[in-house]
Amino acid sequence: MLEYTLDSFMSYTIGILVFFVGMALTNKLPILQKFHIPEPVTGGFCAALVIYGIYLSQGWVIEFDLSTRDRLLVYFFTAIGLNARFQDLLSGGKPLLVLLVLTIGFIVFQNLIGLFGAFLLDLPTYVSVMVGSASLIGGHGTAIAWAPDVQKQGLDNALEIGIASATLGLVIASLIGGPIARVLIARYQLEGTKAEKPVVGIAYEKTSTEQINHLNVMAVLLVLHVCIIAGYLLNELCIELGLKLPLYVTCLLMGIIFSNTVPSILPRLPWPARSRALAVVSDFSLSLFLTMSLMSMQLWTIQSLAGSLFTILFLQTLGAILYILFILFPLMGKNYQSAVLSAGFGGFALGATPTAIANMTAVTKAHSPAPMAFLILPLVAAFFVDVANAFVIQFFLSLG
Repeated sequence: MLEYTLDSFMSYTIGILVFFVGMALTNKLPILQKFHIPEPVTGGFCAALVIYGIYLSQGWVIEFDLSTRDRLLVYFFTAIGLNARFQDLLSGGKPLLVLLVLTIGFIVFQNLIGLFGAFLLDLPTYVSVMVGSASLIGGHGTAIAWAPDVQKQGLDNALEIGIASATLGLVIASLIGGPIARVLIARYQLEGTKAEKPVVGIAYEKTSTEQINHLNVMAVLLVLHVCIIAGYLLNELCIELGLKLPLYVTCLLMGIIFSNTVPSILPRLPWPARSRALAVVSDFSLSLFLTMSLMSMQLWTIQSLAGSLFTILFLQTLGAILYILFILFPLMGKNYQSAVLSAGFGGFALGATPTAIANMTAVTKAHSPAPMAFLILPLVAAFFVDVANAFVIQFFLSLG
C-alpha cells in the first residue's frame, strides 16, 4: 500500500478544481439546486468517491495537507463577525437563548438515540457517545478528544468509530439541510426580507447594482487581516488566562467589535460589512473549506464498521429531522428565518458549523437573506455547545 500526501498548494488547487466540478454538476442536474445541495458538497463527495475507488483498485492512500483549508475557516468566521451588528445581537437575545436550550436538549436526545441503537444492536452502552454527540454535533475534534476516555471503558476501536461517525455525519448533514428548508418554505409559503443584504453568498439572480472590483476586494482582505491579527492576539491572551478557544472564535469576536466601533469612530472610512465584496470573500472561503473537508474524507476507514454504524446513523438522521421539523422550527417562530435556521441546524446537528453555514447559504442564495440565522447559530456553536456537550458525554459515559 502506497501513501501519497499532497502539499498545501496542490491540495488548495485541487480543491478549486473539485468545487468547479460540483458547480458544473449542480448546473446540469437541476434537482441539486432544487433541493439546495451546496456545490462544495457535490464536488467534494464525488472527489472522495474517486479517491476511494483509487484506494480499492490500486491500494493507494491519497492524503491532503489541509493547512490552507484551516486558514480559510478563519477568514470565513471573521467575515461573519464583520457582518454582525449590535442591534441584531440585542434583538437576537431571545432567539439565541431559545436555540441554545433547544441545542442542549438535542445533545441529550442524540445520545439517547445512540444508547437505543447500542441496545438494539447488543453493543456496550458507552458506544452511545461515539455514535452520538461526541462525533456528530461535536465533530471530528470532539470525537478524537473523547476517544481515550471511551477506550478506558473497554472499547478498543473507539477512535475509529468516532471518526467514521463524524465523517458519515458530515456527508449526511450536507444533504439534509437544503431539503428540510425547501419543505418548510413550500409548506408554510415563507418569504424573507428582500431589502436585507447577504451575510454570505451572492444570490443566483444577480440583480444588485453594487460593483465588485479589485479595490473593494483588497479593502475587504485588509480589514479581515487586521481583525485576524487582533483575534490572534486575543487568542494568545485567552490561552495565558487558561481559556482555550479555537482561533476562529476570537477572530469572530474581533470582527464583531471592529464592525460596531470603527464606523462610528471613523464615519468617512469605507467599511465592508454586508457588502457584495465581503460576501464574495466569504463564499470563496466557505466553499473551499467545505470542498477540501469532504474531498479529504478517507471512506475506506468506514467500511469495516458499515453495518452497525449505518443502522445507528439512520436512526440519528431520522431523529434529527423529526426534532427539527416538530420541535426546533415551531419553537423558533415558524417563519423564514427559522426555516433557514432549520437547514443550518441540520448541518450542525450531524456535521459541523461550516456545514450548517453552507446549508443556509444555499437556501438564502435561492430565496433571500436571513441575517439573524447566520448570527445566532455560529454563536451557539462556537461558545456553548462544547461545554454543554462535555457534561452530557460525561454523564452518558458514567452509565457504562
